[in-house]
Amino acid sequence: MRLQDWLPTTKKEIEIRGWDYLDVIIFSGDAYVDHPSFGAAVIGRVLEAQGLRVAIVPQPNWRDDLRDFKKLGEPRLFFGVSAGAMDSMVNHYTANKRLRSDDAYTADAKSGMRPDLPSIVYSNILKELYPNTPVVIGGIEASLRRLGYYDYWEDKLRPSILTESKADMLIYGMGEHPLIELSKRLLNGEKFNDITDLPQSVIRMPLEKMKDLSKEENIILFSFEECKKEKIKQAKNFRHIEEESNKKHGIRLWQKTGDLAVLVNPPYPPMTEKEIDASFDLPYTRLPHPKYKDKRIPAYDMIKFSVNMHRGCFGGCAFCTISAHQGKFIASRSKESIIKEVEKVIQMPDFKGYISDLGGPSANMYKMRGKNQDICDNCKKPSCLNPIVCPNLNTDHRPLLEVYKAVDALSGVKKSFIGSGVRYDLILHHNKEEKINKTNLEYAKELISKHVSGRLKVAPEHTSEKTLSIMRKPSFSLFEDFKKLFDKVNSESGLRQQIIPYFISSHPGSTEEDMAELAVKTKKLDFKLEQIQDFTPTPMTVSTEIYYTGIHPYTLEKVYTAHSKEEKLRQRQYFFWYLPEERNNIRQALQRIKRPDLMDKLYPKNFAFKPNASEASRIAERRKMEQFKKNKRKQ
Repeated sequence: MRLQDWLPTTKKEIEIRGWDYLDVIIFSGDAYVDHPSFGAAVIGRVLEAQGLRVAIVPQPNWRDDLRDFKKLGEPRLFFGVSAGAMDSMVNHYTANKRLRSDDAYTADAKSGMRPDLPSIVYSNILKELYPNTPVVIGGIEASLRRLGYYDYWEDKLRPSILTESKADMLIYGMGEHPLIELSKRLLNGEKFNDITDLPQSVIRMPLEKMKDLSKEENIILFSFEECKKEKIKQAKNFRHIEEESNKKHGIRLWQKTGDLAVLVNPPYPPMTEKEIDASFDLPYTRLPHPKYKDKRIPAYDMIKFSVNMHRGCFGGCAFCTISAHQGKFIASRSKESIIKEVEKVIQMPDFKGYISDLGGPSANMYKMRGKNQDICDNCKKPSCLNPIVCPNLNTDHRPLLEVYKAVDALSGVKKSFIGSGVRYDLILHHNKEEKINKTNLEYAKELISKHVSGRLKVAPEHTSEKTLSIMRKPSFSLFEDFKKLFDKVNSESGLRQQIIPYFISSHPGSTEEDMAELAVKTKKLDFKLEQIQDFTPTPMTVSTEIYYTGIHPYTLEKVYTAHSKEEKLRQRQYFFWYLPEERNNIRQALQRIKRPDLMDKLYPKNFAFKPNASEASRIAERRKMEQFKKNKRKQ
């Protein structure tokens, strides 16, 4: 491939193209991978398709004389800023606020190549260097901080990131539509500061604009300052924010912040099949920029041979940010567009015949939508699956089955796997139409027997019904039903595959006793859990609002949440009930919480732990780390 097959990143690459100016310059916190899974590449290609001259500056150095911010000069239209495909704070820190030692979105996983909150840092630098050139921030980091939010890492409420970044506009959600419209309006001669009605944008407005607003088209939230004083007002605000972000036809949100008003314009409707195809069909090289030759970008390695089939998620999980960013309505690609991308993957020189993932935010929501769209048009519920599966939802897996079979029929594809998480409640949901029930059972058998790479990921998240209700997740009994189906299909197919469940500790509502019962229930199913995590409060989720305020935004009832390090460790230890070094701690804990009845269930008299190879390795690593800490304390 030629260097000019990528969007330019340097002055030399611009000169190769014969350009004497740029329309848009994008600053990104990620390494530049020209692939539809990387937001900066998508926005660059989308704007390029509009005839604009676009360049990307990946991971600029913000610590030196700022030469990376100066090297390409000023663009004609605006600067774009994205922190990257992953929230920078989640990228940098663990749930216990420890600094991570690597960065999956950087060449050779090198850490320290982006600051905390690049949306703020990059934008402030650009506004200082080029005060007259508009700066537009976007991407998941900015999107989830579009209004006053709780910052877990600083343990305080912060104002809209638009105010701290000094940017001129924030684009939230998937940015193709608003950025195309913004560019067209600027090219047609409109002044940037006059564009205040762009859907899916957030802008600063004078306070007087908040006077005499119609209630039919506007919601005035409690001010940022009021929310800092009274947490219940932050909780009440959040319900409006979530509901409006999940409606097909939302209304404007206003929040007074300091001496200005932050205005959130309602989102665009979900992309049509034709529109989402157009975005995925752009001429991506699907490769990292040549500047990273002989270097490994872990996040790219993960998706290198995968294909994303749709956007959005109607699960509405309380701890998840997908619907807040992508929306709850599913935007699905056509089968033809998906096949076209798979054919590109087949042509890659190191492709060995295995598609690593035919997926999406939830692997099996492809083409699912409401049967009666008029009902969807007026719906503001954040979840179509909780507390029950919406009777208006079409849960037919037939379109997905057809894609799987079409991909597997391609010459060059030996096997296609499903690496994304699967919603088993959709598979097991009993429809009134028996035809759909049969199709969904056929899908389950096809998935388990032909598309599992030895391990199928699903996310029950917890076993406590109370906690699952707060999480907006189905009953654990449904997971047990799915495991029976999984085991049955494995047996019939002569396979020895594993189901890998994900669980969260310290989620709002979860108590130490709940975690002890989780250990017993998962032990009974013969699990030694691997995919586990402590709850990490991230902006714009119900769970985070409960964590911060102590109040559920929808019921306004108080909810217990583990906050201290000690409380969290007490919950987390039950994941490792099977490790010898945890046994005494757990025995003492069960006595303390007055649940000695669980002791015999976890540790019967004949209990003898025999670790397999991976468990033995993990035990050795833990012991090594404990010894290291002891030595450090002695020093």
